[in-house]
Amino acid sequence: MIRSALKISLPIMFGFVPLGIAFGLLFQELGYPWYFASLMGIIVYAGAAQFMAIGFLSAGLGIIEIAMSTFFLNSRHMFYGLAFLESFGNWNLRKLYLIFGMTDETYALMTTIKVPENYNKERYYLYITLFAQIYWVLGCTIGAISPGFLTFNTDGMEFAATALFVVLLIEQWIMVRRLLPFILGFIASIFALTFFVNHMLLIAILISIGSIILLRIIKTNNNG
Repeated sequence: MIRSALKISLPIMFGFVPLGIAFGLLFQELGYPWYFASLMGIIVYAGAAQFMAIGFLSAGLGIIEIAMSTFFLNSRHMFYGLAFLESFGNWNLRKLYLIFGMTDETYALMTTIKVPENYNKERYYLYITLFAQIYWVLGCTIGAISPGFLTFNTDGMEFAATALFVVLLIEQWIMVRRLLPFILGFIASIFALTFFVNHMLLIAILISIGSIILLRIIKTNNNG
């Protein structure tokens, strides 16, 4: 089971490690000890929010402003969690960690894969989540300790996340084979990007979910 989860999570590794390195390199410019970057990967574990925190810390913002901004940025994860309320099992430490470790990438991966019948679903998801965080912490650590003995050009490294989501999108298409959700997602994203730039992702998710729910209600009423 561990070997299978490791193999399944490799696409996340190829996205998380380069992005983590980029974060570690930028974080070191703030003058903090290198292990602070690793601790952020362990305790905070929020890629976009961690990059945002670099700007906030450099600007001297307080903990309340940082906490509120992080909450609104990651509030989309509340919608992710609804899809796994039953799949994560009973309320215990394992479920709490699965909730904490839910990221865009792990959500996309776990909604795409099919857990083998002889594997425990909760434990399989746990390994995927754990491996994903290990990749991120590893990248943050490498980036944080690199300035002392290594210099390299990081131009274009941020594209790793985009490439990762393209791969996950293809996997979703192979699994679902239904065009409508992708069209709704595309239209919602364009609309949110045009009119709600600062909250684009959250608005796009709300519109997509609302549209799907509305279409299901209409379909149910028509069938009834």
